[in-house]
Amino acid sequence: MQDNDLLHLFTDDIGTAKHLLELIDAEFEALGERDLPRLEAVLGEKLPLLSLLDQHGKARSKLLAEQQLSSDRAGLEIFASRHSNGPELLARSDELGLLLERCREANQRNGRLIRANQASLQSVLGILRGGETPGLYDSRGGAARIGQQRPLSQA
Repeated sequence: MQDNDLLHLFTDDIGTAKHLLELIDAEFEALGERDLPRLEAVLGEKLPLLSLLDQHGKARSKLLAEQQLSSDRAGLEIFASRHSNGPELLARSDELGLLLERCREANQRNGRLIRANQASLQSVLGILRGGETPGLYDSRGGAARIGQQRPLSQA
């Protein structure tokens, strides 16, 4: 029965990971469009999926630990060798692993976009506050010398 439980967890997590990947892509679009209400909705949908993946991961580890096996790939291979649906268990595990890797890569892409947006925003705020000046040129193409900063109200 444990082999069916493990297979069921993998199958459920594959569907969850596919949905999570769709949400991460939607998050990327919302970040690019700076659509904060949509971004907030996507983030609200992501959290339960991440929690569910974590719970199922712990359940898989527990099932393997009950068989006195490690919760890594080697433990799963030993478990699979003892059960009739072992090849399917390994195939589902590989599929889930690939999906989770794609989720990780997409999440890193989103993180890069967030960091770029933050840097841009910090630069604009610095200019508005008068602490930072953009690189300006004079009429001869040389760097302009700006003697003193003026407050935004006097710009």
